[in-house]
Amino acid sequence: MIILGLDPSLSCTGWGVIRSEGARIAHIANGQIPTNAKTSMAERLAVLQSALAEVIAAYSPDRAAAEEIFVNKNPQSTLKLAQARGAVLAACGNTGLTVNEHAARKVKKAVVGTGAAEKVQVQAMIKVLLPGVHLVGADAADALAVAIADAHLGGR
Repeated sequence: MIILGLDPSLSCTGWGVIRSEGARIAHIANGQIPTNAKTSMAERLAVLQSALAEVIAAYSPDRAAAEEIFVNKNPQSTLKLAQARGAVLAACGNTGLTVNEHAARKVKKAVVGTGAAEKVQVQAMIKVLLPGVHLVGADAADALAVAIADAHLGGR
């Protein structure tokens, strides 16, 4: 099974693709989709949707997984995250790709063993679980963590 992990963000959406065969996982690819803060919201969302559509076309995942949305202290940040997430989910929906959603704490627990893990711990564990992986950046690492968690949780 090919799983596309997603870490939606308006500034830079991370993505990671893994192969899951039983308890075995293997890295296929990872990357980030940055947007230009000086362009309009509509343009930024279009960039996310079209770039992710290219990723889906290139790797033909069987399913996708994304973190559930969380509410920030800043309502504007939450709204921007929701809009970016909508563009990412629409890209998946346009191809008929099922998207499983997982809480951030569940992702961290599945990958590191504790839901309170720091980003550095998650990145270190990804390098253990996917030997030789070259992480494109922190957002790509988070996306791989979501894909790994989805493989372990089986879409729950």
